[in-house]
Amino acid sequence: MKAMYLENKAGAESLVLGQIPRPSPKAGQVLVKVHATGVTPTELQWFPTFNMQSGEPRPFPIVLSHEFSGTVESLGPEVNDVEVGAAVYGLNDWFANGAQAEYCVAPASALAPKPRSLDHVRAAVVPISALTAWQGLFTRAGLQKRQRVLVHGAAGGVGSFAVQLARWRGAYVTATASSLNLEFVRGLGADQVIDYRTTRFEDVVCDVDVVFDGVGGETLERSWGVLRPSGKMVTIASQSEGIADQRVRDAFMLVQVDGSQLAEITRLIDAGELRVFVAEAFPLSEAVEAYSRALQGKMRGKIALRVD
Repeated sequence: MKAMYLENKAGAESLVLGQIPRPSPKAGQVLVKVHATGVTPTELQWFPTFNMQSGEPRPFPIVLSHEFSGTVESLGPEVNDVEVGAAVYGLNDWFANGAQAEYCVAPASALAPKPRSLDHVRAAVVPISALTAWQGLFTRAGLQKRQRVLVHGAAGGVGSFAVQLARWRGAYVTATASSLNLEFVRGLGADQVIDYRTTRFEDVVCDVDVVFDGVGGETLERSWGVLRPSGKMVTIASQSEGIADQRVRDAFMLVQVDGSQLAEITRLIDAGELRVFVAEAFPLSEAVEAYSRALQGKMRGKIALRVD
């Protein structure tokens, strides 16, 4: 099958387009014909990208991107609740080859019906970002109606879902963004929007029940002071992983594969409760350029790759 892959431990600039063996689904897995996938630049810093669960190096070639939208090509043994030909989206194993290829395998439990209101390109950027926001706000922080939440990085792929999901839950949403994105974030449902370049959020925000941080660094450090005594901090900033400060270690989260939560997100998208934003879409052959653009940051939504 055609795929974009790495032949050695290197950055996205070393991606190669070529032919690799097509995978076969094992028990509990599904083979998906990939139509589109999302670009996640931080994946190149993740432990599973170049290592097996045992800690041994993963064999090359390595295929990136673990979120996708496509159609079910075939079923492995013991899969009874998925139909061949169904339009699905989801995530696959972080320690396995990803979706920058014509086909990928994924656990049947990690899939959900693709939102009918989205094409494959728009659906492909949903799973990681939307599940991260869902699990951070609801699973980790237990956000409830009428609570106050502060979202940092509100115009990004995860932040835009966090604002919308918090609004859907009935929370009072304060969000930080650049001046160019203030109206965009307000349109997502934020009650209060702060230009982080001109206003220090801690000067105008206090007694927050939940901080959802997608920025890290100094922004994260300054956020502890705006929490209520019983407030919850959640950070997804990659540089927070492994920091010695126990507070930060406890606040850091990585998204977990969950098809049932993704199915609920599908329902919200098709009901018009969640809007999806694709910053740009590139053909698979231009993956190197797509990563270069993604690393520039400061975009609304996420970059997708068209595979089919």
